[in-house]
Amino acid sequence: MLVNTEGDSRAGDRVDASHVRGLQVGGGNTQHNHFYSRRQVSWPYRVGVVPALADRRQRRPADEALATAGAGGTVVVCQVLAGLGGVGKTQLAANLAEQLWRDRQVDLLVWVTATSRSSILTGYAQTAADVTGVEDSDPDQGAARLLAWLAGTDRRWLIVLDDLADPADLRGLWPPTTTTGRTIVTLRRRDAALLQGRTLIDVDLFTPGEAAAYLAGKLDGAADRLDEADQLAADLGYLPLALAQAATYILDQDLTCAAYRKRLARRRLATLSPYLLPDDQATPVADTWALSVDLADAATGGIARILLQIAALLDPNGIPPDLFATRAVTDYCQKRLGQPVDADDTHDAIRALHRLSLADIAAIPGTALRVHALVQRATREATPDEHRRPLAVTAADALTELWPETERDATHAQHLRANTTHLHGITGALLWNHDDGGHPVLFKAGNSLGNTGLVTAAANYFDNLHTTANQHLGPDHPVTLATRHNLARWRGKTGDTAGAAIAFEQLLTDSLRVLGPDHLHTLSTRNNLAHWRGEAGDAAGAATAYEQLLTDRLRVLGPDHPHTLGTRGNLAYWRDRSAKDGNHP
Repeated sequence: MLVNTEGDSRAGDRVDASHVRGLQVGGGNTQHNHFYSRRQVSWPYRVGVVPALADRRQRRPADEALATAGAGGTVVVCQVLAGLGGVGKTQLAANLAEQLWRDRQVDLLVWVTATSRSSILTGYAQTAADVTGVEDSDPDQGAARLLAWLAGTDRRWLIVLDDLADPADLRGLWPPTTTTGRTIVTLRRRDAALLQGRTLIDVDLFTPGEAAAYLAGKLDGAADRLDEADQLAADLGYLPLALAQAATYILDQDLTCAAYRKRLARRRLATLSPYLLPDDQATPVADTWALSVDLADAATGGIARILLQIAALLDPNGIPPDLFATRAVTDYCQKRLGQPVDADDTHDAIRALHRLSLADIAAIPGTALRVHALVQRATREATPDEHRRPLAVTAADALTELWPETERDATHAQHLRANTTHLHGITGALLWNHDDGGHPVLFKAGNSLGNTGLVTAAANYFDNLHTTANQHLGPDHPVTLATRHNLARWRGKTGDTAGAAIAFEQLLTDSLRVLGPDHLHTLSTRNNLAHWRGEAGDAAGAATAYEQLLTDRLRVLGPDHPHTLGTRGNLAYWRDRSAKDGNHP
């Protein structure tokens, strides 16, 4: 017997045999109806456990986007809350659900944890049994019964499908679009088919103001605890989950934001998780994205994880998207996976990372790819040691491959320099070894500054690079001498011609001792010494130096070498300058 268990007889609420006869998910001809009478529900009614709202929760723009949907009685299409793990999608959905429930704007509130198809079916079947009074032994039939009820009822309902892991799990189970119903889905994916006919709400990070207000609230506005709070929020990339766990750790350990920052700089993320996570959170920050990485990796044959490991070494504010199509990257993927990998494969892997909200690609083709700084850090900390240096060298090789011979696009050059600087800062000694010296991309970045008119910045860059080379390689390594060469050159370009001449004179002494008189770098140092001696006002001395250099370049390189020909031209120039100055070398 079919039992109407509802507390009133509003049109559309009664479920009789015509509603359920033949309803099955997945087809089939045999109908097995096992009906059990259940207690009558009291309206309004809710199924499932809505997560508690976070302590000191901040109201955000996405709250307004959710709240204003359907204003004026219009049909609300399914709303998809998508974004990086940890941005607060579940909290947004929970806040709206509780608000609608509190304001008596829904008669039925259903919260389903949608991490698998079986959990969705179970939630649907339970709801169907509760609201129709008919309990099916088969969850598929119960789910079909609920969907039919939702399509026909005039009761106001809200279905929240939280943390949908795989959109395929909802095949045939999407709630209907009606004038009385509303569906909200939270997930980390951005699949095109998933969003068609639905409204996407991209959930972003906290703004700096929201982050500051959150920390001030969590830490009770204590001025001492809030020391460097703004910097801490920036360190954590304004990620709500990370800020919540950091604030809890600070309170547990009786620290200040400044003290936490010091620990963050020298410890692994996993060691900075509080013993008891706040707001009933289930996962520490360090493990938040592991499932998404696994899904992307499985969908791309292992390529997505490698590309994320490379991206984790580069600038979180923007990575040139064509970097992942370079020969350096595809060759490395192929070597590591033992299978052919081309630019199409890496393109698809980047799209997989984007679909799973692990990377963000702007809508404009060719614009930078972004990976959140904490995703990068968690990825680096999870990378096995044996892959660290090959990954760093691959990233550096790829940047070198992208660098044009002539830099005409200042923005592109700036992106390459920013990524090189970040790579060097993250990997440190991995780009240095005594056999190869320093990676060539480090020199390209410095010279790019000068070539685009930033000569003072170029001089400062090579001053720092020389210090680093001296630390890793020692003062007499040829690459250390090369950093001095570039430093002296760009110092001269800043207008300090005398300083450049002195620096090249000192470098020549060491080059003769270390490399010998006929080494190309020694000859190049003599060339630059002559040039800057002339620029400093000693035209006659420059002409004499070029005359002596020409003799040695003829002997070492031959008469037709470009450097020999260049020396002839410079000799003629400075002889002419010397003659005009009244000197006769």
